[in-house]
Amino acid sequence: MNYIAAHPLRVAELALAHVELVAAALVVAFAFALPLGVLAARRPTIAPWLLGALGAIYTIPSLALLAVLVEAFGLGFAPIFVALVVYAQFMLARNVAAGIAGVDPAQVDAARGLGMSPAQVLARVEFPQALPVVIGGVRVAAIAMISIATLGGYVGGVGLGVLIFNGLTLHQPQMIAAGAIAASAMAIAADALLRLAER
Repeated sequence: MNYIAAHPLRVAELALAHVELVAAALVVAFAFALPLGVLAARRPTIAPWLLGALGAIYTIPSLALLAVLVEAFGLGFAPIFVALVVYAQFMLARNVAAGIAGVDPAQVDAARGLGMSPAQVLARVEFPQALPVVIGGVRVAAIAMISIATLGGYVGGVGLGVLIFNGLTLHQPQMIAAGAIAASAMAIAADALLRLAER
């Protein structure tokens, strides 16, 4: 807390960069996860394989994945951004699939009876009905991404991880605590806001 009180602007700057990183990665991750989730909901035979593959990717240790991504992209913003997008797929796609699969078939049949195309049924009936479950996935993914994003400091990225890894390098526990406390507060705030949206 002493470091936060002594360097509020520095902590605020890194916290803002952390939010921007997570928000951008979450948007890109959802753009990939939405069609994957719809595919899993539409094709029950391949859903276990698809979601199983995404789950297997999610179990890869963060530092191991980052090491591979650093080899591909170098140090900086790119490896941690790609890692966040990859890790979020399992949580987002799974909830999209679960939400769409849970829509009342009678509503879908009624929409088709009115002449709606498959795309219109998805956009006007299924996705709105699935939205609470989808937002639940976004909430879980956002919290996990806030935590994983702190590893960005390890690969020369941005965000509160810079404080944590600089503190480790310089043997400054106050810097480590400042980064950890700020990241935890951010995760709690994101959870609270997205819980309200989910309801």
